[in-house]
Amino acid sequence: NDTPLSVPPANDSGNKVSVVLGAQWGDEGKGKVVDLLATESAVVCRCQGGNNAGHTVVVDEKEYDFHLLPSGIINTKCTSFIGEKQSLSELREINSKFIEKSQNALFFGSFITMFMLVHSIGTTKKGIGPTYACKASRTGLRICDLMADFSEFSTRVKNLVLQYQSMYPALKVDVESELKKLKDYAERIRPLVRDGVYFMYDAIHGLPKKILVEGANAALLDIDFGTYPFVTSSNCTVGGVCTGLGIPPANIGDVYGVSKAYTTRVGIGAFPTEQLNAVGELLQTRGHEVGVTTGRKRRCGWLDLVILKYAHMINGFTAIALTKLDILDVLDEIKVGVAYKINGKRVPYFPANMEVLQKVEVEYETFSGWKTDTSAARKWSDLPPKAQNYIRFVENRIGVPIKWVGVGKSRECMIQMF
Repeated sequence: NDTPLSVPPANDSGNKVSVVLGAQWGDEGKGKVVDLLATESAVVCRCQGGNNAGHTVVVDEKEYDFHLLPSGIINTKCTSFIGEKQSLSELREINSKFIEKSQNALFFGSFITMFMLVHSIGTTKKGIGPTYACKASRTGLRICDLMADFSEFSTRVKNLVLQYQSMYPALKVDVESELKKLKDYAERIRPLVRDGVYFMYDAIHGLPKKILVEGANAALLDIDFGTYPFVTSSNCTVGGVCTGLGIPPANIGDVYGVSKAYTTRVGIGAFPTEQLNAVGELLQTRGHEVGVTTGRKRRCGWLDLVILKYAHMINGFTAIALTKLDILDVLDEIKVGVAYKINGKRVPYFPANMEVLQKVEVEYETFSGWKTDTSAARKWSDLPPKAQNYIRFVENRIGVPIKWVGVGKSRECMIQMF
């Protein structure tokens, strides 16, 4: 048959997927933006990472801390999907109350690489790095394996334990006890497991609907493009959405970057705008800058537009959410990092080498503080002129419109600009 395939009309390419990604080193408030967008979304997905990521969402004065579940699960009208390349931590992390209420609202991709007890090492003790390493070495166990022949699965678990015990002779694992738990978990989640590629294809090419992807971690923690080696183990930039969920780039729609009005970082690694002084302490205290997952205090500093521009180059943000503006309310003076210098000369790129990044001198723009409480602001005109100037400066320097400005913890505290 020499008849060529008909070219589908332009509007037949399927539903576009909106993406929310961190634009700094994580902890930017992505969960709040996702929660906001999830109220209008039919499907909300997680595409990478594991329960090392912590998202806090406040709705009707009730606070929720999520580590593994998509923040959109609060919306009862929305389906939540945990996709491939998600290093699924202990299945017991999934609270039974969510499973009982989520027979049609929470699903897991069959390609997920599972966290096992032997993976409990690493920077957050959540086993994320070891699980990804296991996957890359082709010894990982996936949800589809757990759903298949349990006898074969048990053999592979035992082999994996032996492999780790050969590397770590002091490692003790009660294999039979773990297998018993895994068999129980298998039956509990069996009704919730879907083939991720087909699930996403049906969502994209089915009835018109809004689909949202919630990124974990952030651009500067990306395994390839982040401040290596002080990074996570997954691709938390926009490419990770395609490889994590098995969807084509053509179906990526809006990409929203989330940034605080200042900068924070957990753990070690270069941090050019860090303030090891009273300003840093004030930001840490006023911002309650403690990690949701680790409980570690976050390092704090001025907003760094070099890293925001770099994150935009990788992700192609269509708009930005600027969160926690209210934390700056009490400052007399506010600085913004606009360029890096080495030996007095501007560096025209973001240094990939960490020794070089440690040596940069930051060039700042300085603004007078607005010295006004912004936490009650609900629209642009409610913000003081100096705060408006700060926001417009950030917007113009990175070349991306700011769509939301956050002035508090709750959903209602996100000012929508357009």
